[in-house]
Amino acid sequence: MRAGIGFNKTPLEYGAFPTDPYSHTPKHGGAKQPGMTGQVKEEVLSRFGELGVRVHDGQVSFEPRLLRPREFVENERSFCFLDVNNQWQDLDVPKRGLAFTWCQVPIVYELSSEAEPQLTIEWDTGEKQTYDQLALSAETSRELFERSGRIQKISARVSEQQLFAG
Repeated sequence: MRAGIGFNKTPLEYGAFPTDPYSHTPKHGGAKQPGMTGQVKEEVLSRFGELGVRVHDGQVSFEPRLLRPREFVENERSFCFLDVNNQWQDLDVPKRGLAFTWCQVPIVYELSSEAEPQLTIEWDTGEKQTYDQLALSAETSRELFERSGRIQKISARVSEQQLFAG
């Protein structure tokens, strides 16, 4: 699916069609289109599917079964993101890690040789809560959905057995 129509094609293969959010805006007119083109929306939605972000009955879970081990960074690196207070933040992504934001909260997956999954929530108070499953409670999920600013970071320990082997 990822090799089909989309950002994985070269401009020559794709005919140089832009896939940015304002692809139909005239160059001289500035950004006028209020939203993204359908294809860009599909790319965003499918990527969150690959990342394994799921919502069921108001609870968020992380099931990265479509990610491949090669998508995780080989060496530690920095990740820059816009937080819920519209402030740019830098976050260290560990070796064998992968970071993204959802509802403007950073989520870091870390590959581990440990078979047991683990989820850690870092709160604005400095407190950390660790769970032995990759799912948030409905109450914690609500904090995420509302972008309350209480959740500072979510870390998920995943094993390679949970990932896509192909």
